[in-house]
Amino acid sequence: MRDYITIIGGGLAGSEAAYQIAKRGIKVKLYEMKPVKYSPAHSNQNLAEIVCSNSFKSNLLTNACGLLKEELRRLNSLLIKIADETSVPAGQALAVDREVFSEKVTKVIEENENIEVIHEEITNIEEIAKEGIVIIATGPLTSEGLAKDIQKITSQDKLYFYDAAAPIVNKDSINFNIAFYGDRYSQEKKKEESIEEWKKRLEEEKEEQSYINLPMNQEEYENFVKELVNAEVVTLHDFEKREIFEGCMPIEIMAKRGIDTLRFGPLKPVGFDDPRTGRRPYAVVQLRQDDKQATMYNMVGFQTNLKYGEQKRVFSMIPGLENAEFIKYGVMHRNTYINSTELLDETYHLKSNPNIYFAGQITGVEGYVESISSGMVASLNAIQDFTNAKEEHDKHKITFSEYTVIGALAKYISTPNTKFQPMNANFGILPELEGKKIRDKKERYTNLAERSLKNIEVFITK
Repeated sequence: MRDYITIIGGGLAGSEAAYQIAKRGIKVKLYEMKPVKYSPAHSNQNLAEIVCSNSFKSNLLTNACGLLKEELRRLNSLLIKIADETSVPAGQALAVDREVFSEKVTKVIEENENIEVIHEEITNIEEIAKEGIVIIATGPLTSEGLAKDIQKITSQDKLYFYDAAAPIVNKDSINFNIAFYGDRYSQEKKKEESIEEWKKRLEEEKEEQSYINLPMNQEEYENFVKELVNAEVVTLHDFEKREIFEGCMPIEIMAKRGIDTLRFGPLKPVGFDDPRTGRRPYAVVQLRQDDKQATMYNMVGFQTNLKYGEQKRVFSMIPGLENAEFIKYGVMHRNTYINSTELLDETYHLKSNPNIYFAGQITGVEGYVESISSGMVASLNAIQDFTNAKEEHDKHKITFSEYTVIGALAKYISTPNTKFQPMNANFGILPELEGKKIRDKKERYTNLAERSLKNIEVFITK
């Protein structure tokens, strides 16, 4: 047995796993193929690079992802700590300056004396696993060579689906004669306010607002949708068209489901009044702050597979973006995941090989925080196996209660399911509350959160 644990992949899950192992005095060899080789969606040399949205979603305990973040905070997650430190205004959500976030993670990992970062593509997992423990945390953009090796060790013939990322706009190119700051509901005109008082309040509060909003009337909206559904997209093969993950559905595909689909989705106007009219607009496009300096904003819900020229043409039809400068266009890319329900147990351990763990979105957990969670669980169990190398894995498993979001996600990906697809944190995967059913959703979620955190505290105490 080697005197270190190998981790393949320096993304969110791999970085969290490396830190958790190293801080317990165990050496880690962390393999990251950048900058020797890049995936189609990655662009910088740092670890824990964030490719899609800069949002880690809600911080509220009445939101499952917010609860998951709090569970991880209490377990001393490195990446959640750094996300808190590099946060940018985003209302009730935790959004980060993605560049500063990945720089800080990289610095902590590279300065840890127990971690050796090796920039090399790995394609021979079985050979490495013969002599020691391996955590495969290569994420949704696993290289083709490694994906083929994973197919071999898991005996699977399909490992992928497709999702998409949204464009990012230069704030200075936004027309603020139309655009306005405001979080949903917070900037609606109050009944007792005059128009003048309301506009004055909006002006005073705008520096605290984390979203820029672009209102549309009915004619503007319908013209936009018409051009969107007819715009040219990057061609996909027929088999790819059936494998787009619902949670990252390209906006042009959503628009084809019906003229009002976007108005009940990412462009819903509920909670907003247009400062120009004092009335609720027909639709609203939201832009969320993407960096500390508030110079870049990403288009919320605008994941897309449109050709770059078409993105410029169609998205510039949105009032306020007529002269928009797109710092980064949206892109669709291949995501890789294994059929974890057949292959893994609730510790993310590969049942067919005693030395292999998986972590991150390759396991079928969908989302940044969910990936970090899987890295936490896999690393704690890899440590157990490392320190008890001569004994059986099952005797030393560290499992989290299914009453916690961490545990419920681990159970979801390891429970047989013929319709398995990537899953975000949500209260639907937690067991129902014991006793009387609570109809009020907020009260029910509050009770689920309290139960979860009690279980986390019991785990920590043990």
